This record gives sequence, structure tokens and C-alpha cells, in this order.
Amino acid sequence: MKAVVASEPAPGTAEGAAVSGSGSAPSRVAVLVPCFNEATTIGQVVEGFRSSLPAATIYVYDNNSEDGTGAVAVAAGATVRSVPLQGKGHVVRRMFCDVEADVYVLVDGDATYDASAAGRLVGILLEGGYDLVNGARVEDDASAFRAGHTLGNQILAGLVRWIFRRPSGDMLSGYKVFSRRFVKSFPSLARGFEIETELTIHALDLDMPMTEVALPYGTRPEGSASKLRTYSDGVRVLRTIANLVRSERPLAFFAAVASLFTLVSVVLSVPLISTFLRTHTVPRFPTAILVTGLMVLAFLCVTSGLILDTVTRGRREAKLLRYLAVPGPLSIDEPRPTGTD
Repeated sequence: MKAVVASEPAPGTAEGAAVSGSGSAPSRVAVLVPCFNEATTIGQVVEGFRSSLPAATIYVYDNNSEDGTGAVAVAAGATVRSVPLQGKGHVVRRMFCDVEADVYVLVDGDATYDASAAGRLVGILLEGGYDLVNGARVEDDASAFRAGHTLGNQILAGLVRWIFRRPSGDMLSGYKVFSRRFVKSFPSLARGFEIETELTIHALDLDMPMTEVALPYGTRPEGSASKLRTYSDGVRVLRTIANLVRSERPLAFFAAVASLFTLVSVVLSVPLISTFLRTHTVPRFPTAILVTGLMVLAFLCVTSGLILDTVTRGRREAKLLRYLAVPGPLSIDEPRPTGTD
């Protein structure tokens, strides 16, 4: 994933103008704003994106807010819908199921992201044929990120880079632009804020064309409180990565577990073998049984990894076929065949 500095508009795309793909007809753009108790900021967010993308439809999905967020969003001109299941993952999954568009802009409702850059991001996606354009956060204010968030984000991004052998920057950013084929092929399972991790890994797993744009990230307006919890959310994201590695890279996952069992077994067996060579006896049967059991478990893990790797390959092929069945950003305005001769 290469980085793009958002200092100039994408070629052929004016800020706030209607955007189009390779054809002449404008693309349908939907702005998706998941919200929970954001009455203080949601009006500003809706107005900002109405100005930046005047032809777009803005959807605010209210996740059981108790401060009148929905009413404020309606007054600002957004289409408001409700999601009763609590958690950002549930909201994003509902959005992706409900909304039909060619380009999707996903952004948090806390007014910390630059709405004026939306037209530029959509233009980059359409002109470059990307499936994901990630808005990488650059601090405008030293207090914009809470203590530990920057380090945690770097650690998590490093883990994903190591696992999938592809660069990933600010994968926890809440400002992303997607193609239709990304959204309609995304098998979301997350419940909460770990949804951002799933979104990035979905693109990496299918080798989708993606890029990153550096954008200013501001502090929350006065009276607006963050819903993030540094440690609990970090643990949930780590757990999501572990589960995804197990399901998407099972051979590597179970090989690592097998290596651990083998290492412990070998370490415990050294004194047993040494004693046997000297005395021709095995005085510690419990340890010997444990060593044997650990080595058997190691072989079982490798076998399980090989079997699951074959299953995963089939699942990845099915996801890829689903992904390829949806027209990409460079072809959304071209005539689509209705049959064969």
C-alpha cells in the first residue's frame, strides 16, 4: 500500500465537484456515519460533507444514542436510520447491507476528520481504480491522540505487516473510502471498534489495490467525549488479529503452536535422555509422558494446519470470485453485459 499526501486534488477532480469514473456519468457516492451520542458534533459533520460532496447521500446510523443525535442529523439534512445492536461493527455491517452506491465514504461522527478532503479522496479512488483509500491521521494538535493510542496503533499495524507481508499504515483510522466491490464482498464479523482491523485485513488478504492519504486529525470539540477505551479496545483488536490469523493463515498459526509444543518437549526431554544414557533407566515417568504428549500435540497441530490451509484456500477463492463479480471503480460507468451470444 503506497502513501499519497493529500496536498493537491486528484487529477481531473475539483474539491466538492461531482466525481465520475472512467465514463461520463457521475458515480453514486454515499457517506456513511456511524454514531453513538454525537449530538454535539453530528450537525457539523453532515454540513461539512454536504459541502464537500454535494451530490452524495449522507446516511447517519444511530446506535442507541440518548442525546438526540438522530434528530440533529435529520435537521442537518442526513438520512437517519437506527441500529439496535450496540457496537460499531454491528452498525457498519448494517450500513454495508442496506446502502447501494458506487463509492462509500465511511467516517466517524466526532468531527475530528477533515470533511473538505472527501471529494479528493473519492477522486483518488476513482482515478486510480482503488478499492480502499485510507485516511491516515496526522495530528493537528498534540492532544488529538490519547496517551498510548499512537504506540498501540503502530504495534498493531506492525503485526499486520508482518503477518500479511504487505505495508499497512494507520489501519485504525475511522476515515476510509471504499469501492462497491469492496463493500459487497466484505464478510464482516466484528462487533465493536475492531471493525477497522477487519476492513484492512480484508483488503490485504485479497491483494486489493489500496492506498493511503495523509490527512489532518483534530481534537474533539468541547463537550464531545471519546468512546474509545485504550486497553480494552487494544485487547479486542489483538484478539481479532489472532482470530483472523488462525482463520486466514492456519498453517502458519498452527505451525507456531506446534513449534512451541516441540520446544517445551525438547527442553523437558534433555535431562531424561541424559539420565537414560547414563543409567539406562527412566526415573521420571510423569515427565516422560508429558514430553510424549506434547510432541503428539505438535504433530496434531501441524496436521490440523495442513488440513485447514486447504479449506482456507477454498474459502479465499470463493471470496475472490465474489469480489471479482462486482464491477470495480474503473468500470462502474461502462455498459454491463446482460447475456451472452
